Amino acid sequence: MTIEKIEAVVVGAGQAGIAMSEHLSRAGVPHLVLERGRIAERWRSARWDSLVANGPAWHDRFPGLEFDGDPDAFVGKEAVADYFVAYAEKFHAPVRCGVEVTRVTRNDRGAGFHIATSTGDIEARYVIAATGAFQNPLMPDLVPQSDGLMQIHSNSYRNPGQLPPGSVLVVGAGSSGAQIAEELMEAGRTVYLSVGPHDRPPRAYRGRDFVWWLGVLNKWDADAPKNAEHTTIAVSGAHGGKTVDFRKLAARGMRLVGRTERYDNGTLHFANDLATNIRRGDANYLSVLDEADAWLARNGMELPPEPEARVIDADPACMTDPTLTLDLAAAGVTSIIWATGFTQDYSWLAVDALTDEGRPRHQRGVSSEPGVYFLGLPYQSRRGSSFIWGVWHDAKFVADHIAKQRTYLAYRGPGEDTATATAAE
Repeated sequence: MTIEKIEAVVVGAGQAGIAMSEHLSRAGVPHLVLERGRIAERWRSARWDSLVANGPAWHDRFPGLEFDGDPDAFVGKEAVADYFVAYAEKFHAPVRCGVEVTRVTRNDRGAGFHIATSTGDIEARYVIAATGAFQNPLMPDLVPQSDGLMQIHSNSYRNPGQLPPGSVLVVGAGSSGAQIAEELMEAGRTVYLSVGPHDRPPRAYRGRDFVWWLGVLNKWDADAPKNAEHTTIAVSGAHGGKTVDFRKLAARGMRLVGRTERYDNGTLHFANDLATNIRRGDANYLSVLDEADAWLARNGMELPPEPEARVIDADPACMTDPTLTLDLAAAGVTSIIWATGFTQDYSWLAVDALTDEGRPRHQRGVSSEPGVYFLGLPYQSRRGSSFIWGVWHDAKFVADHIAKQRTYLAYRGPGEDTATATAAE
């Protein structure tokens, strides 16, 4: 059997894989990008129909290509996917679609790795796992399927029409949960939204988008929060971009409850933490305004004042008299959407690069297994790592590391000939 040989293999052709390919190309590293679906497949097939990017077009992009149209617009998911296709074409990225990597092992016949794929085997010195951290939808095993409710993860939600008639419970109030819940409410559904701890930044303040403020306040480069890899952030680019305000959603008729805790005999039980979660979100919101005002004063920059941004509405009834239990049948709930995040899946990566729990063991993407790299992880190097622009910079770091390794491997000591060095490699 013929085994193809290449210096580097990138697994995944989403935003991480395309960024990685660009930097490897610039470094002159021969490589392949293997993708089991299409380029940016998850933007097309694992997102709801109305999804837009959470940052404006001028910001959520790679440095080498701008989006068409209004730079302050929030680009729809299909246009985002098309952008990555165009970007890959721009530098002739060596992407092979329809190829699934099934297993990566150390090469027992020499240096590097053996990559088993659905279309044949490949050997490479470097493997870059660019599949990101959001691989397997996480759905708590809480409500039995036998109870007859439609239960889907947010990555399977497309639009209100796919759900059966009746009320809907959305569990999780980050960007996905909050936007899906509001879309369902606007479609005339009665919606219950389970709200856990979260950050709630302003979409914009004093004429500048939230992403701009994170930049000038140097928050994009922040380290991961202690004891946490991911912080739920309620922010939305929907409807031209607006601040997620749970108090206003409640005033419009959304039924807010606390964290979903347990289920028995047709009844869901919620934690008595809704008021605490919303107030902490409010505090986070106000802290960003405080920092923004202080930055403007310190830098002598004048932007239009926005005193109305500091107005916090009164506590709605759901905060002062919280719902702690919900009889789903009595409430007419026929669907549950779990906006509860994802788990990682590196089961195909059979090398010493993972913890006992299957998580990447790495420093800024450089794994504990020499020659293996990770890309697209939350807080891989900074807060911005899992965002479109952030992964581009992380990919450059990884490519630079590979380039340095190539320099060391190219060294020939006194008396070494090319054949001896090649055999050692």
